[in-house]
Amino acid sequence: MESAKIARVLDEMGTLLEVRGENAFRCRAYHNAADALRALPSDLTSMISDGSLAKVPGIGATMHSKIAQLATSGNLPAYDELRKTTPPGLVPLLRVPGLGPKKIKTLYEDLKIASLADLRAAAETGKIAPLKGFGAKTEAKILEGVSFIESVGDRIRQNTARQLIEPILKAVADQPGVIRSAACGSYRRRGETIGDLDILFSSKDPVPIIDAFVKLPEVAKVLAHGPTKASVRLADGVQCDLRGVEDHQFAFALHYFSGSKAHNIAMRRRAIERGYKLNEYALEGEKESVPCHDEADLFRALGLAYIPPELREDAGEIDLAERNAIPELVTLSDLQGTFHNHTDWSDGGATLEEMAEAARALGLKYLGIADHSRSAAYAGGLSIERVKEQWEAIDKLNAKYGKSFRVFKGTECDILGDGSLDYPDEILAGFDYVVASVHSLFGLSREVMTERIIRAVRNPYVTMLGHPTGRLLLARDGYDVDLDAIIEAAAEAKTMIEINASPHRLDLDWIHARRAAKLGVMISINPDAHSTAGLQELDYGIGVARKAGLTAQQILNTRSLADVEKMLVK
Repeated sequence: MESAKIARVLDEMGTLLEVRGENAFRCRAYHNAADALRALPSDLTSMISDGSLAKVPGIGATMHSKIAQLATSGNLPAYDELRKTTPPGLVPLLRVPGLGPKKIKTLYEDLKIASLADLRAAAETGKIAPLKGFGAKTEAKILEGVSFIESVGDRIRQNTARQLIEPILKAVADQPGVIRSAACGSYRRRGETIGDLDILFSSKDPVPIIDAFVKLPEVAKVLAHGPTKASVRLADGVQCDLRGVEDHQFAFALHYFSGSKAHNIAMRRRAIERGYKLNEYALEGEKESVPCHDEADLFRALGLAYIPPELREDAGEIDLAERNAIPELVTLSDLQGTFHNHTDWSDGGATLEEMAEAARALGLKYLGIADHSRSAAYAGGLSIERVKEQWEAIDKLNAKYGKSFRVFKGTECDILGDGSLDYPDEILAGFDYVVASVHSLFGLSREVMTERIIRAVRNPYVTMLGHPTGRLLLARDGYDVDLDAIIEAAAEAKTMIEINASPHRLDLDWIHARRAAKLGVMISINPDAHSTAGLQELDYGIGVARKAGLTAQQILNTRSLADVEKMLVK
């Protein structure tokens, strides 16, 4: 079994143990081991063979044994037993805001609630409020949470989609007879959340490729199976569609199935205006079809510069392409460092040095540490004394690295209810930078919440605003706030705003990131990493920035170490 699949198994085991009410440290051990597997520097099999896997932080002797068993046999009795003895409907309950493992266990034991439907029925009939530790307000919030989850349906986050589609895409590409293959749909456009997964390939004979696809181990159920298309339900419940075309049709099909629908309509309209007919298989003129080997040829045939997939939302990209004004979008390789990262000083899972070494391994030149401030007691927020101790530890680490790499002293400082910050000015002045974030009082009115955040944005010690809406994708809406007013205040105060790259957040979204950049607000792409593996989530933030049409010059952390040092001092 591949390391990515084993990581998913370990994550699921940790989650199953959570809803069963097991020890929190034991549950976290599985999640930490999963993160460690995703960040492995080399092949899993060779690391098991040479014994180096046992030395990886987060993988102890017991976990090493489980990983080795999964890698060699593909099975783990402890995992099978957990799945067998845990009601499958309990895990989705973790998506309900305010419902943690302990409360889920109580609901199951006291009311036999084992699904979202059970939860809704119990909340609507007032059975939850009388339980110890709940109450009427909690019951109302649970009902709101269930409604939210039902509204988003079966969509998945980008990271889940990536974990699912990459091994399938590789399996398709490796099939004999496949000429070209690619992922399509909202996944290719870097949508915030993904519905179905779409894969396209070209071949002279698609039948054996389709036949092999429906027999993949990831497939739980075949929904449709034809000579050029198949639809399946994966073990995770996600639908995945595979389509085969002839190679001379590939460019047209890739463009069409990548979407978006609005972009495709605009492109077909443009084709008609120029005497063509565009569909998923061809660009046809009055006398003959126009050959296009790739999408660049297709855009060129319609008088347009190439439009990157992320921009295809009918949001002005065709006008830009007509004027040959598509910006050179930022790429992951442009990033030189990043900010807003956590360590085990607060709620992170890795030490300062482990985070720094992981950043260096990714080729970064600097790393900002922003552990939680003192009010965030639930996340191990740092007292003033602990802040000063951490500064000393960072100084020692920087002495070790010299000029080759730098760890910046930062904080994710809570924005308090009145808009003031969680540390006094004399402490804020000692940080290299300050990320200001809201972590409490989400239910304030729109006017009060907006004024609260604007006051923080205008604070001279605040470098950047963290996850501006507080949303958690597919789990929680952001708080009610006038984001445009906050962006305008940030522009006036010359305060930066982050794109929180965690696939659970992606906050700012691409629409507001575009508006912020137009007003001259500097953007920082931050992973909000709580582990070394979390640093690899920077690419999700790059996806948001590319959808927003941002260039490297509009991003703080594309700058060199020397330039960033000057900017932060200023």
